[in-house]
Amino acid sequence: MRFIEKIILITGSKLSKPLYKIYEKWLWLQIKNGPMPQHIGIIPDGNRRWARKLGLQPSLGHIYGYEKLKEVLKWIWSLNIKYVTIYAMSSENCRYRDINERERLFELARRGLNELLNMKDIHEKEIRIRIIGNYSLIPKDIVELAKKVEETTKNYSKYYLNIALCYGGRQEIIDAVKKIVNEVKTGKISIDEIGEETFSKYLYTDNCPDPDLIIRTSGEERISNFLLWQSAYSELYFCEAYWPEFRKIDFWRAIRSYQLRQRRFGR
Repeated sequence: MRFIEKIILITGSKLSKPLYKIYEKWLWLQIKNGPMPQHIGIIPDGNRRWARKLGLQPSLGHIYGYEKLKEVLKWIWSLNIKYVTIYAMSSENCRYRDINERERLFELARRGLNELLNMKDIHEKEIRIRIIGNYSLIPKDIVELAKKVEETTKNYSKYYLNIALCYGGRQEIIDAVKKIVNEVKTGKISIDEIGEETFSKYLYTDNCPDPDLIIRTSGEERISNFLLWQSAYSELYFCEAYWPEFRKIDFWRAIRSYQLRQRRFGR
């Protein structure tokens, strides 16, 4: 079976369907009884490069990437993984990308949030959704839509989905420091109360534990300002595939890699 795995790594999506299914089943047998991460962070990178590789307009890569995201979320929830944080759009994207590309990304955000309001899985699985990031960089109508989604799902608690939109890890830490300083000034907390646990409560992700596993696609090996505080002891998995071509076997290989690691949390 390792030979088949090597063939898959070489041939990618060109592998015959029957062989792919055999390999997929073999992978599933390896991971199904192992420890699953409680929280997964995803950096879905490589949409534009994937489109260029196929001779498509780069903007189409984001559309295919959006559809892939919906598929991957189903894979995650099928494993009963309770928390997911998606790096949908960085603060750098919101500030520095070409204005036309930014608007296309914001249009996808509008489409996605509207779909979430009526998505069957969200309500059947009772998934609480939070949109985290710098709201000052997001168009007002999207902010209102984000608040509507959060309000609609605020009483759900079986699963949690954080969507990082115009998000930056450094800014999140700065915002947390500002909130804490204000709390100290007004006497709500004392300086002696400030520790790691207290600090975490002032982050955007105060509703969930730190990510156990962060997956990044496209072959880039960095976290690009994503969950800087929370990822201190996360396991990192870098996948060569561009995000729109990310397959279930790629996801399951990430889970297998996580299960094979010995987590020490600095000890």
